Amino acid sequence: MARKRDMTEGKIALPLVAFTLPLVLGNLFQLTYNAVDSVIVGQYVGEEALAAVGTAGPLMNIALLFISGLCMGASILMSSQYGSRDYELLSRQISTTFLAGCSFSLLFSVLTILLAEPLLRLIQVPEEVTGEASIYLRIIFLGIVFTFIYNFLANTLRALGDSRTPLYFLMMSAVLNILGDLLLVAGFGLGVFGSAVSTVASEAVCCLLCGIYISRKVPLLKLGKRWLVFDRKLLGRTVSYGSTSALQQVCLQVGKTIIQAMVNTQGVSVMAAFTAVNRVDDFAYTPQQNIGHAMTTFLAQNKGAGHTDRIQKGFKTGIAIEMLYSLAICLVILLGAPAIMRLFTDAKDAQVVSLGTSYLRRIALMYLLPGLTNGIQGFFRGMGDLKVTLYSTFMNMLGRVIAVWALLIVFGTGFVGLAWANLVGWAVMLLFEVPLLRRHLGRPET
Repeated sequence: MARKRDMTEGKIALPLVAFTLPLVLGNLFQLTYNAVDSVIVGQYVGEEALAAVGTAGPLMNIALLFISGLCMGASILMSSQYGSRDYELLSRQISTTFLAGCSFSLLFSVLTILLAEPLLRLIQVPEEVTGEASIYLRIIFLGIVFTFIYNFLANTLRALGDSRTPLYFLMMSAVLNILGDLLLVAGFGLGVFGSAVSTVASEAVCCLLCGIYISRKVPLLKLGKRWLVFDRKLLGRTVSYGSTSALQQVCLQVGKTIIQAMVNTQGVSVMAAFTAVNRVDDFAYTPQQNIGHAMTTFLAQNKGAGHTDRIQKGFKTGIAIEMLYSLAICLVILLGAPAIMRLFTDAKDAQVVSLGTSYLRRIALMYLLPGLTNGIQGFFRGMGDLKVTLYSTFMNMLGRVIAVWALLIVFGTGFVGLAWANLVGWAVMLLFEVPLLRRHLGRPET
């Protein structure tokens, strides 16, 4: 049977941890896979192929932001509907999200295939890379519907309390993709074309197996003809939730791009060190974000069930888990900063190691703050108030961008200024969130 987890009764801490771990493992696995995929293309094809794959990223992210936003918005609604035991509404939510997402994916595929080269020229991709980048982009977007279906099914299962099954399918897809890359790229020498085909094929197989699993193991998702039910009112709510989530991700991407542009003015060593510490930050932040997502599912289910006492207990438990993890990663980074930096660069690049080590040792002490902000954002998402998460993310990135400009460009504090800029961003974020949180927790219905 499927591993649905009803979080509206029973213990709190252990189910939250059990729900979080597969999310963490899935994201870390994805980060590792992305690195391996780039290595295979770079090693067996060359730098132009690697550049072609990389330059297609911004256009792919547009579709992925919408898809992930739509799925996340729908999953919050599904969690609440599942918690309230309103299975008829849940059924309509599932079918409406599925039909809308498939329609968008197919439309986006057609537009991208027709406009691939003009879009690549719009983002100033060099002519020598445009040909291979357009091939990669067109093939990837032929299969974008599979990307949506996996994200949709994974988020639906998580809304029902099952975070483990999506992890298994993600791991299966990543392994198939790597094997496909080795066969088509390294073995048959098909280059960028082979890499794109491998990605689409692995996602298609993953969707097929996930669909078979659901049809046999998840009774709530055996909708039959009800898969064709489309509810416009539900679509409006889903798009409202999803677009807010997508805009939040856009804020992050725009802010990071602006910061990267300022870092690029500081020389090659600074750029290399910044690339390395960003990778470390990704691995450090990912579990914090996943704990926040687990809190979202827990709180949304209990909001739907009307269990106000469990909402407050769940929030406090989630924050405690965030703090324990943050303290642990703080110690790891503090003690291992030089060794971690040497993983990313040659022993001759002493300046890169020195810059990265100074950054990591300072920011390690600050990791408690994003732990708090991710927990608070998990709370507001679970309560259905996604605008707070959007506004707080915007304020975080605005504060961080201004701080980077002031510390790095105006006052010339050097590389460590980037760490202090993070502190400014998180502090601004908390100053915005905490009063709203206290007001929300003080309401009788919470």
